[in-house]
Parts: sequence; C-alpha cells; structure tokens
Amino acid sequence: MSLYRFYLPLVALAALPAVEPLLVTSPDGRLRAEVVEEDGFLRYRVFADGAEILKSSDVGLQTDHVRLGKGAVPGTATITEISGNARVLGGKARAHYRARQATIPMTTGAETWTLEVQVANEGVAVRTLLPARPGRQIQADHTSWRLPGDVPVWGSYRDNPCYENLQFRGTLATLTVGKTLDLPLTAQVGNHWVTLTEAALRDYADFGIAAADNSTLAGRLVADTKGWTIQEAVVQPWRVAIIAQDLTGLVNSTLVQDLNPPPRPDLVEAPWIRPGRSTWQWMSSGAPVFADQSQWIAWTKALGFEYYLVDDGWHLWKDGDRDAWACMKSVCDEAKANGVAVWLWVHSDAVKDSTARKAYFDQCVAVGAVGVKIDFMPPTDRWWSTWYEDTARDAADRRLMVNFHGTTKPTGMERTWPNEMSREGVRGHEWQMSRHQTVLDTAHSTILPFTRYLAGHGDFTPTAFDPKELQGNSWGHELAQAVVFTSPYLCFGGHPKDYLANPGVDVLKMIPAAWDETRILPGTEPGKRVLSARRTGSTWFVGVLGGPEASQVTVDLTFLGQGRYNATILGDDSSNPAAWDRREVQVTPTDQVSLQVRAKGGAVIRLTPSP
Repeated sequence: MSLYRFYLPLVALAALPAVEPLLVTSPDGRLRAEVVEEDGFLRYRVFADGAEILKSSDVGLQTDHVRLGKGAVPGTATITEISGNARVLGGKARAHYRARQATIPMTTGAETWTLEVQVANEGVAVRTLLPARPGRQIQADHTSWRLPGDVPVWGSYRDNPCYENLQFRGTLATLTVGKTLDLPLTAQVGNHWVTLTEAALRDYADFGIAAADNSTLAGRLVADTKGWTIQEAVVQPWRVAIIAQDLTGLVNSTLVQDLNPPPRPDLVEAPWIRPGRSTWQWMSSGAPVFADQSQWIAWTKALGFEYYLVDDGWHLWKDGDRDAWACMKSVCDEAKANGVAVWLWVHSDAVKDSTARKAYFDQCVAVGAVGVKIDFMPPTDRWWSTWYEDTARDAADRRLMVNFHGTTKPTGMERTWPNEMSREGVRGHEWQMSRHQTVLDTAHSTILPFTRYLAGHGDFTPTAFDPKELQGNSWGHELAQAVVFTSPYLCFGGHPKDYLANPGVDVLKMIPAAWDETRILPGTEPGKRVLSARRTGSTWFVGVLGGPEASQVTVDLTFLGQGRYNATILGDDSSNPAAWDRREVQVTPTDQVSLQVRAKGGAVIRLTPSP
C-alpha cells in the first residue's frame, strides 16, 4: 500500500515546563529528541543510542520582526504515531516508515504558531507552521544544527546556484565561517553518520547553511535573502537530520521522501511510471540532427534501453513543409515501432507559465513523447519552489514523466509526484567533457553517494567509453558510475556505438535503473573509494568507484547469503585505462574478490545464481 500517515492519538502531555524538556522517542527506541527552553530560546537536542548527536539547536522563524523561537510559551503537546510502507524507485524496492510526532502549540507575544517534531527510526525532523494572515512578512529562518565538537564533515559550498558544486571533506572547524554551504551535508559523529538536509520544499525558499560560532551551522534563505510577503498559511519545510549507525543505513534512508505527502491514488504504482535506461546524444555528439534519428533509435534498440532522450536543438528541425513538432512525431512513431519511448528536452522558459506549460505538455503527448527533460531553472526562491510541484502535477495529469535539469536539490517531491524520475542538481559527467576542457574531480565522485544522493535521485549522466573522454578515468570507473549513482531515469552520457563495441557491453546492458536492495561494503571511505552492492531480482552488481589514488581492494561477498554464483568481473587493466581485466569465475559467500584499482579507476562485478 502507499505510505500514508496513520495518526493514533496517545495521551496528551502537559504543557512544557520551562525547566524540563519535552521528550520524543523513535518507535524503535534508538533516537530521542528533547525540546527545551535555553537562555530564553526554544531549542532541541538529539540523541542516538544514548550518544549526543545534535547539541541545542535553534528552531523558529522571524516574521514581522518577531523571532518566534525567542520567549516562546508552549501549550499542550500531542504525540501521534505514524507508520506505513510504499513502493520507491531507487536504491531499494520499498520504504517502511515508522515515527512519532509531537505537535506543540506555541505563543510568542501576539503570535500563535505550531512546532512539529518528528522522530523516526531513521532520523529527526522539525518544522514551524504559521496561520494565514494578510500581509505577513517572512524575514529569516533561524533553524540551525549544532554538531558536538570538531567532527569530520562532507559537503559542498554554494558556488553554483544549481547545485553543481564540488564535494569536499573537512572538519567542522575547517569550514569557512559565513560562506554558504549546500545541503545535504554529512558528518560523522562518534559511531554515527548524520546527514543534514530539508524535505517538503513548497511555497518557501531554498535553504542553505553556513558555519558560525560554537559549532553551529546556521540556516539562511539562499534565494530569497530579503524574505517575502505571504497571505496564506506558512508551512516551513522539514529540517532533517538523517541518523544511521553505518553507511548502509545512511544510503537506504527514505526519510526525506517519507516526510512528503503521499501520492494521489491514481499515481500509486501507476504502470506508466516506469524506471528505465536512456540514450542521449548531447554529451557525446552535440545537438540532435533530424536525419540521424533512425540511427539513434536503432542504437537504443540494440542496447535494449527503454528510452531515448532528444535534447536541445530539436525545436529547430524542419523537413520540407514539416515543422519541428511534425518531425518529432515521426521520430516518436518510429521509436515506438521499435520498442523505444522518447523523452523531449525543453527550456524552463517555455513551461514557466501555467497556460503555456499545459499547452506544451499537450503537444508532447500528441506527438507520442512519454517524458520531458526541463532545463535551466533559476535559483529556487519561494515562487519557483511551487513551480516544481505545479509542473509535476501538470505532467502527471497527462501521464508524462519528468526529469528536472539545471535545478535545485531534491526534497522528496518524488513521493508525492512519482512521475518525477530524476533531477540533476549534481556536478555530474557534463563536467568531464573534452570539448569543454573540463575534468571531474574523482574524490568528489566518491563523496556524492553519502551527501547529495541522500536527498534523492540524481541525473549524473554516467559512463563514457571513448578513450578521449576518459581523461584519466578507466572504463571500470566509468561503468561503476552507472551502478553507484541512483537515477530511476538512468540517462547514459556516452555514445551508443562505443557501448555496443565495448567488450563489457553484456554487463552494461543488464544494469537496471532501479534496485531492490543496496549495501555499502567494507573498504568504502567517502573521498577515497566506494564499494556498493546492489540487487535486482536474484542478480547482484558490485560497483567499485575508485578515487584519486590507486589501491588494492578486497570485495567481501558475505552479502550474497548462500549458494553459488557466476561472477563476471570487469576490473582495471594495469597497462591501459581503456581496457578490461575480465574474469569469469564461480564464487560463494565465503569468497573474496581481489582487485587492483587504478587511480581514477574502478570495477563492476555481476553475480548471478549458479544453477
């Protein structure tokens, strides 16, 4: 069933005394949040397995020159239980969610407002709600996170407003004070991993953080620095701390998605919302040429991919008296006859206005397209945050899937609108292209699964096999990208003819766009290497994504459980990055696979049960 929230009222707690905290625990008892008054400010602390994870952190907004968290007087809190499960498209098949939520009415001077604190088995989230009032001004967001001590952190600075920023590793003390950081940001606090981000962004501005004094990561409204005026009720996006005991628990969290409303009934497991792989010409050969379309369809069919994306430039097509839309209909018809479905690129300017957007989507449906890739959105201020949801809704009404590019990070909207199949918001393979003379930092790639991808799917556009496009990477590193980086719309960036000619094409053809299970294996170290085991049905893939330095890697196969498996190992060739060290062996769960991974190298292992 869909992951709906079931609210079961428990015994209401007494009004929060000034000297005693309100305690909210997770259903499994591991996590605890304490809402406290401290130095005249409303704050919350978080503990996991008895260890302090977040020190006293501020809550509340500033509205009409009133800071809601200062001098707040609480009313009677109510605790509710939340549970359910849902299909997800990504690193696992189902989300199983359990949480407890405290809803606390508050008064600050003449302002009445509500604080919600939700403690799930996977983490803690807080948000503020304000009633509607004509002419209300939202001036600042004072939510913060305080980490205990100079802990290791992984994240990125806001150098590019569309989140295509370089991931780094540092410590809390080495962060540049006052410089805006993107979310998500991940920290290692003792024996726990903690990822900070936001969920359910709508009718509100994109949120960032910056290092301040006393280990504080202070919130800021990045795209609406002067705030806004609003007549409607205010629902602050959830401020989220995902908390896990290990990296497997971290990457499997669906807390960001779970904090969003469930989909409407017709979208629950809708058959037209289908994960799949896609070819795409822009990265490998530039703008699409109409005369080449039959060949691209043939290549897509030969690879067994479900989709073909026609990128920027198709709107300039002409063929005799046929305009671009008529040309596109002929392409979609031919693709459909060959078992391939077509996605279309569009600039956000063409679908910004509601009326124009609906008319454009109607044309997409009329020519036979199944999805749209929308590109070049401005920074996400309050207006644009709502545009994303309106656009996903308009697309869903027409049974169109969506891929947002040049975009903000995901905040779980794909739960409400599961036709959102991917979004960029990541420094991906477009940053490693010979014609642009750019090279992607390899340490960055080994951090992404534990930062940006904790927020949701990402359109990295992986895997180039053309030797001139490797630029130091190996085939193994390039193929591992398609395994490690999650995108239910898995748009491959390389040229199909290079894939079809590659000795590892049989493995590439079997890599799915969505997985049933994901585990992070021993030997993984963010910034150095990633070992990710992912299952589809009874077949496992291991993606080894190497970092800046060569290393000897041992893949422990205990995750297989039992039985014998046929293993196809595509490892690095020590003498040539554009070659494989290919092995075909039989293995059991007690075995290990040894790999010599080049600098900027990697490997992919396919494991299928042996009869």
